[in-house]
Amino acid sequence: MRLFETSETLNGATGGCVLTVGNFDGLHIGHQALLHAVVERGQALARPTALYTFEPHPRRVLQPENNQPCLMTLDQLVAGAAEAGIDFMIREHFTLEFAALSAEAFLGEIIARRIAPLEIFVGRDFHFGKGRRGSGDSLEKIGPKLGIRVEIIPQVRMHDQDVSSSRIRALLAEGKVEEAAACLGRPYAVRGTVVEGARRGRDLGFPTANIAPENELIPHSGVYATRVRLFEGDRLSRRSFPSVTNVGTRPTFEADQVVTEVHLLDFDGDLYDRRLELSFQATIRPERRFPGPEALARQIAEDARQARQILQSSES
Repeated sequence: MRLFETSETLNGATGGCVLTVGNFDGLHIGHQALLHAVVERGQALARPTALYTFEPHPRRVLQPENNQPCLMTLDQLVAGAAEAGIDFMIREHFTLEFAALSAEAFLGEIIARRIAPLEIFVGRDFHFGKGRRGSGDSLEKIGPKLGIRVEIIPQVRMHDQDVSSSRIRALLAEGKVEEAAACLGRPYAVRGTVVEGARRGRDLGFPTANIAPENELIPHSGVYATRVRLFEGDRLSRRSFPSVTNVGTRPTFEADQVVTEVHLLDFDGDLYDRRLELSFQATIRPERRFPGPEALARQIAEDARQARQILQSSES
């Protein structure tokens, strides 16, 4: 997949493509349905496919007081779009000046002239232009006049609620990683680098990797059954290691900084400075304080046993 940092540099590269537009934070099952429709249509027409998105998230420019964390890093979004079969990704720098474009100017100048798609696919809740005055309905009216066929994809729902990035953020903030995974179509994953910690896990007989996360959002404090995949250079290894992860402040040791510590169950080696991806499979228990290191060590052993059982059952 080819990545463009602005639509100003396209120079006709995406002309005649099948396009989708949006923020795509999390690439949840609603986004996946949209990308699937785009890729399927592109294959049917023998046309390239393109995803047009914005950086930073428009909300951070228009509502800085409502600065919610993003679910994905850029490289996770790029990898997910490429895996879905998207040929081009255009990442527009979102500014107040850009936000001031009218709906008509956005469609005419940016979409029709610069990107020049043959067709455009968006979700039912799609809005665009100054004050979000443009909608799916107005896109269906204006698009054909610009020579662009428009397809509106229905909202994906689960348990009588719309699947959305905000819903997933709320689930993760409550530690409900299984429900978040159902909305994402996969477990929530955090990437980061292993940094030196206090080495208390090693002293307890359970060496842990202290993760400096790249992602903005970490699930709520607690203990989780997780899987770890290591990076080999820039590539993520296919092999995953079962693991148990603690997110929290380590109250037994009266620490106050939130950390993410992972103990790999079937790994023997040095992880310092290694980059990895940690996927949250299931919640084991809330974080809590123990009387001392011995009681904590016994609980970690039980957590590891439960994590292994959960992860083995998920494979069968």
